Amino acid sequence: MFPQQASKWLCAGGCLSRPRSLNSLSRRSLAAKEDQLPVRCRTREGESTFNTVRPRFTPLKQRERVSAPGPAVALRGGGFTLLELLIVIGIIALLLVLLAPAFTNIKGAGDVTSAAYTIKGVLDTARTYAKANNTYTWVGFYEEDTTAATPTNNNPPYPGKGRVLIAIVTSKDGTKIFEETDPAAALPPDRVRQVGKLVKIEGIHLTDIGNPSPTPNPTPAPDTLLARPYTPYTEGSPVDHFNRIGSDSSDSTLFPFAAQNYTFYKTIRFNPRGEANINSTYTVTHQGEIGAKPTHGTTVDTNSPNVVAIQFSGLGGGVKIYRR
Repeated sequence: MFPQQASKWLCAGGCLSRPRSLNSLSRRSLAAKEDQLPVRCRTREGESTFNTVRPRFTPLKQRERVSAPGPAVALRGGGFTLLELLIVIGIIALLLVLLAPAFTNIKGAGDVTSAAYTIKGVLDTARTYAKANNTYTWVGFYEEDTTAATPTNNNPPYPGKGRVLIAIVTSKDGTKIFEETDPAAALPPDRVRQVGKLVKIEGIHLTDIGNPSPTPNPTPAPDTLLARPYTPYTEGSPVDHFNRIGSDSSDSTLFPFAAQNYTFYKTIRFNPRGEANINSTYTVTHQGEIGAKPTHGTTVDTNSPNVVAIQFSGLGGGVKIYRR
């Protein structure tokens, strides 16, 4: 017997078909009717009664509730009002104003310290090269504006500020080329060659930073500016300025040299024994100094506490950094 015939036979046997009106109800209509079914509630007197005050919760209403659009965060009870948002922005702006100088000082200190170690590294390289190759080396210093787009060429005192350039050249034949008593002349390009690359340091100015007191009170901490030797400011007085390298000074070497389109008029020369003298025209320097201050563009920050002194010994050639 086929299923369709069996179904007719069973129905003919007395089964009741489902009411046609119930079959025609849609799922949503059925849910709506079920939602209105009476619910037994207990009254204050303890009697039970039926009413439709409390609707029944159905899966369909749950889906409708989840899919319904919710109110914006700003309209909820836990959101921010415009006044509260403005107050928070004002507090943040005030903190930025108060903290900006501190971050500026930190950056300036980092720039000057990094520059000092770069200069120290160049001096150590030149001295080591002279000793290792039994020759003479010259370290040249030049300063120009940070806005300079092409190499400049100015005699000391250097008018530019903010960008320091350093180069090393060495004697090809192992001699110092000129004697201190020879007339002024540039080192011949065919007798020297450059060692390493041209070094550029942004954001500093080379200048004198002042004589530390011979008897500071209280005793300063080691390796600070006030604890550094004051020999570069006293030896050979009144011509003690020959012991220092600074862009503001008119001191110039008798034997400048050129490298990568720059001419270097301030130099430190190392001989094969590692001894140093300044500008190649004077006797061995007992203690030399290079002072550095931070700059903002082409303006020197004279009020900044971030000042560094790089001192080097003429005899031993050791280089040391002093800072506040």
